[in-house]
Amino acid sequence: MLENIFTLLMLVMLQAVLGFDNLLYISLESKKAPVEEQKSVRKKGILIAIVLRIVLLFVLVSVIDFFQEPFSFLTAEIKDIAKFAFNGHSLIVLAGGGFIIYTAIKEIWHMISIKDLEHDVEGDAGKSKKTANAVIVSIVIMNLVFSFDSILAAIGLTSDIENSTTAFIIMAIAIVCSGLLMLLLADKISVFLAKNRMYEVLGLFILFIVGIMLVTEGGHLAHLELFGNHIVPMSKTTFYFVLFVLVVVDVVQGRYQKKLLAEQEKRK
Repeated sequence: MLENIFTLLMLVMLQAVLGFDNLLYISLESKKAPVEEQKSVRKKGILIAIVLRIVLLFVLVSVIDFFQEPFSFLTAEIKDIAKFAFNGHSLIVLAGGGFIIYTAIKEIWHMISIKDLEHDVEGDAGKSKKTANAVIVSIVIMNLVFSFDSILAAIGLTSDIENSTTAFIIMAIAIVCSGLLMLLLADKISVFLAKNRMYEVLGLFILFIVGIMLVTEGGHLAHLELFGNHIVPMSKTTFYFVLFVLVVVDVVQGRYQKKLLAEQEKRK
């Protein structure tokens, strides 16, 4: 019993740590919905995602070998150029990473090309709003992509539990707990970004790095080699270190810029 409780706590912590990038994506993506529906969109998206995560957990437990086994028609070697063996897991992670990179680049480009920032805040600029349902679908799909690795890790952590039903219940409880935690924090992060728009750029670059992390993970899962070099996945430790550096640089640069502006005001 105590071992099961300890495993549950470990799984909740794992889901929380691995869910940070997901939470950031939810906060940024929900801004594309109409302002009055953004809070509702975040809640609905996360709640639906919790249910689908449990469904995904059940599917993965049942057919895990299918996702891990390379597809014969996607296994090949191009002499001295590339070698790969794609499986279901790698394709899903690669697609998710590619989509996140595209989203981050598109939003960053929009930020630097916008002419009237005030109108952009109000949503009157060229950037069109998505419907609430479209944003919910995006949140749910990316939530499932992000959850793939955490669910597989959870399956590994519960492999010592003899009773498969007990293991499934423990993993399901961990998913629900992490989902409720996301519900609690999603609004807070979104409000913070809305009040401090200068951090949106930081958030988008972090999202860009998340995309790179997923792409490298997908390449690793596909045993991808380019010109004889194995694709090595970016570790979570590296990701959080890069995140820390980005935040520090952003804070230092912000304070330095304020000092420069203050000096300019004095000279006037």
